[in-house]
Amino acid sequence: MKNKNKVKISYEPEADVLMWEITNKPIDYAKEIGDVVVHFTKNNIPVLIEILEASKFLARVKNLVKENKISIKEPVLANK
Repeated sequence: MKNKNKVKISYEPEADVLMWEITNKPIDYAKEIGDVVVHFTKNNIPVLIEILEASKFLARVKNLVKENKISIKEPVLANK
């Protein structure tokens, strides 16, 4: 069975926003925490994640990886 919902990641350089579309379900509301905005369905399912000031965010992540404070491993896929 194929997953009809493909995850989409895009970047808008003029706004410096990284967008991660998890599903194409309708958005009902959003919550903002710092530089992260999460959009949800009416049933509280995350639909879209936006990272504002994405270049700064990605630079911080890159530094954490370099300093070995976090490690990036291959993602584990469910239902292989």
